[in-house]
Amino acid sequence: MSESLKNRMLNPTFDVKVPATTANIGPGFDCLGAALTCYNSFQFTALEPTVASPLQIQVQGIEAEQVATDASNLVYKAFAAYFGDGSVPSVQIKIQLGVPLARGLGSSATAIVAGLMGANALAGSPLTKQQLLQQAIAMEGHPDNVAPALLGNCQLAAKDQQTESWTICDVPWSPEIVPVVAIPNFELSTCSARHVLPASCSYDTAIFNVAHLGLLIRGLGSGQADWLRAALQDQLHQPYRQSLIPGYAAVSRAATQAGAYGMVISGAGPTLLALGPAAMGDAIATAMQSAWSEKHHVETAVLQIDTEGATARIVAD
Repeated sequence: MSESLKNRMLNPTFDVKVPATTANIGPGFDCLGAALTCYNSFQFTALEPTVASPLQIQVQGIEAEQVATDASNLVYKAFAAYFGDGSVPSVQIKIQLGVPLARGLGSSATAIVAGLMGANALAGSPLTKQQLLQQAIAMEGHPDNVAPALLGNCQLAAKDQQTESWTICDVPWSPEIVPVVAIPNFELSTCSARHVLPASCSYDTAIFNVAHLGLLIRGLGSGQADWLRAALQDQLHQPYRQSLIPGYAAVSRAATQAGAYGMVISGAGPTLLALGPAAMGDAIATAMQSAWSEKHHVETAVLQIDTEGATARIVAD
């Protein structure tokens, strides 16, 4: 056996890639999310137990300076949580950021999923993605971001009130529908976005959202334009959160005038998500950027739905 192969077996390195996600998608508040073709990348290397520093974290990419490099790092917290009360192995973690922080694109979900995937890979992959998902939900508190980040595609989550367990259901997404994101240069914390929501809602509001979520699921699968235009409406969270996102109304008008079926807040915001015909994606992105750039720097992207979810691959020589 070659010396390099011996070293790799003793100190394996795994590359983990996790997609960004968009959650809620209008009426799917806290239960619907989709994986997007934008990624954070992570590299996990097992270290000898005798190393002076049992935790080494390096972060690269835009906003890297905002990410902790000690035991408070969310990737490492998830990594350590995987081992429960057992001994946590020494590890080097390299992070390459591609998903903006605190913008409503599931950056925290990528960290949690990556930590669990990296730990599982170094442990010999004894757990399935479904088993890892339960740990990820427990850490995140809700499944709408971690489920698609781990599994890919669009996912609907429902909780069994008897067992408290989660059922995750894959939602078909027509290839004719493109997600277009507009990402501004300001942050919006999930805590702030939660704070503006009322403590309760009426039966009328609940019925409105149940009906529109059902219509949205049918619209996403079929690509039926009329269904999607109606289905993206919401009464549970967006009317309250719009006030936290300056320029929302102007960007929404621009997106729909450019051909989008509708526009919603991605996750807790401030990123805005428009859904439209694939042929109109670039025009929608340009319109959203023009409408918002008068007051804020904004980046737009025409993305696709990621179908693979989180991946872990051993690094070859």
